[in-house]
Amino acid sequence: MADKITLKALLADYKNAIALKKGEVSSPLVDFQFADVKVANTAFKRMVRDKEFDFGELAIVTYLQAKNYGTPYLLLPAPVVGRGQHHTIAYNPEKGPLRPQGLNGKRVGLRAYSVTTATWVRGILAQDYGVDLDSVKWVTFEDPHVAEYKDPPTATRAAPGKEIAKMLLDGELDAAIVGDHLPDPRLKHLIPDAEGAARAWAAKNGGVPINHMTVVRDTVANSRPDVVKELYRMLQESKRAAKLPTDGTPDDPLRFGIEPNRKALELIIEICFKQGLIQRRFTVDELFEDTRKILGL
Repeated sequence: MADKITLKALLADYKNAIALKKGEVSSPLVDFQFADVKVANTAFKRMVRDKEFDFGELAIVTYLQAKNYGTPYLLLPAPVVGRGQHHTIAYNPEKGPLRPQGLNGKRVGLRAYSVTTATWVRGILAQDYGVDLDSVKWVTFEDPHVAEYKDPPTATRAAPGKEIAKMLLDGELDAAIVGDHLPDPRLKHLIPDAEGAARAWAAKNGGVPINHMTVVRDTVANSRPDVVKELYRMLQESKRAAKLPTDGTPDDPLRFGIEPNRKALELIIEICFKQGLIQRRFTVDELFEDTRKILGL
């Protein structure tokens, strides 16, 4: 029996991950030292800048950007967060009507320019609603996760002390990418029937968009491929323990495997390249070149 190792890990308390975090799904090969982090994205800088974690979740756009600069992590075909994105952009109807087609030249707030949700939303706005992304005045509130990346000239930083929801309510922003929940009941989703639009988009584009996938440090993968196999197994078992679908169909936001995620990954790579977030188009097979060998996928 190989020695048991302990990995420093970053993984939030998702329904699909809680059995793993609680130890209900365990392994004779690996233990975890989980970071005390409630919202995983607050620690993504620690992963890609400081290389602090051995295993955990990472936003897919952050991973693609970090790969430009030789990140020491291998991508596992195991999403832990995925969702429709249409409901994440909002506007204030008290300031007048607005449709997604009317965003050209407007001021749109977003946490950081390179966050995955914002990248998906910009791609959807350009592809389906004809928005000229370069005409939009993007207002950011945080730095990118990847230190080497610099925001485009169309993005400016909000003044210190400004808050995205208040700027939207006060009319300083015309719209904002606010995330999974509207921060104020006076706001409305910019895209009509956002839920239905998201379902139609997923059916047309090969699956629900991916937000966060899992990664493992390359030195762990090189020295302990058996541990990588265990990580993949444990993630699958933790999802099953949550009684979530495991058939990997396109409407499953947490579909495991390379092929079930291929179309969504190809699309986010293309979106990132067109938006200047990455310097070249990676192939999906390139992303999983080493992982495929270990997992036998």
